Amino acid sequence: MKVKIIYPKWPKLRHQPEFRLPPHGPVVFAAALSDEIEISFCDEHVQELDFGEEADLIALSVTLTCQMPRAWEIADRYRSEGKPVVFGGIATMLHAAETMEHADAVFVGEAEGHFDRVIEDLERGQLKPVYDHLNDRPDMSTVGTARRDILDHQLYSFRGVQMVDLVHASRGCQFNCFPCCTPYLGGRVFRPRPLDQVVREIESIDNNRLFIVDNSLAQDDEWLKALFTELAPLKKKWVSHPIMDDDEILDLAARAGCWYMYQAIVDDSDHIRRRIQRVKERGIGVEGTILLGLDEHDEDYIKRLVDFVLEIDLDLAEFTVLTPFPHTPVRGQLEKEGRILHNDWVRYTGDQVVFQPRRMSTDSLQEMYEYAWEAFYARCSKEIQMAKLFLKVLEMEKKDGTYKRVRLSRDRSWG
Repeated sequence: MKVKIIYPKWPKLRHQPEFRLPPHGPVVFAAALSDEIEISFCDEHVQELDFGEEADLIALSVTLTCQMPRAWEIADRYRSEGKPVVFGGIATMLHAAETMEHADAVFVGEAEGHFDRVIEDLERGQLKPVYDHLNDRPDMSTVGTARRDILDHQLYSFRGVQMVDLVHASRGCQFNCFPCCTPYLGGRVFRPRPLDQVVREIESIDNNRLFIVDNSLAQDDEWLKALFTELAPLKKKWVSHPIMDDDEILDLAARAGCWYMYQAIVDDSDHIRRRIQRVKERGIGVEGTILLGLDEHDEDYIKRLVDFVLEIDLDLAEFTVLTPFPHTPVRGQLEKEGRILHNDWVRYTGDQVVFQPRRMSTDSLQEMYEYAWEAFYARCSKEIQMAKLFLKVLEMEKKDGTYKRVRLSRDRSWG
């Protein structure tokens, strides 16, 4: 049995620096497959899709809403040639009903302990239209080490420098943030993996730089303390989403190798200012994430917010436009108020206005989005800011003896 896993391409944010991160969903899915299954993988961002390659099953792993139109296009072509197609992944769960028109089977939920049934049904010629395990979540001890061996690691670099590898230590999120679909996907329950399994996986990754992609590292104090204590001896350098705003936990995160973290900048309050200061005092970098287009936002509010962002010593900033993805609280509100402009999913990228703002026109919000990026990076380009962060991690590695000289394109080296 051969399964070909495909990760479809999508239009990236216009202002984001161009770099290539390895996808996480496909390698986690691959780990849920039997060892007897032969796996072929194509990441359309870095590889050309070979439609002629033979496979018994085409598995489309789709993470983002804006990937869906391309995924449907790929599936339609394979199915026209008589090849069975199954869909899975976060975006598939959000667009399951639409996806059924383009698939032989739609898998909803997490694959561990469940996808073997899909393979069995395929072998019997009895694929079901839907395998719904959204609320039948696996025991976290069954989550295996991601199959990073299916990746061509040479393809994931930024100007010749190896980027981070992705790993997760938990699933689910107890919070219910207005623009987020995670409560629908994983339930409002924090589900950590066994720490010994997490440590073994991280230890096995042939990369000193990681992105811990958990939804939030601010959910369980004692688990965080244990996690960071276990990570410290590995001397890995890592990036994460927000970390619990607690002095002891931040100290442990710094000692465990936290390189930088993402932090939502929701307003211009002293609370946010102090939060950034506490993180930076520990030598941890901060990339601010700023969501534009909330109901209280008008042009003046956004300009004040950008001014604040410029004051608080961020290493990087990423501005996005509020986007009403399916199964989010914001989607429900905007649908009820008749403010959704269209469902052209390829434009649901976070850099385009797809709803009617309350306090400004769609054009004004789009202009404010462009203004925010240009204002923040007017003094120093995104590329230079990123280079500074990489120099920071090189210094951290040299200090603890984990630095490895990296060969760049054109036989140059950095560091």
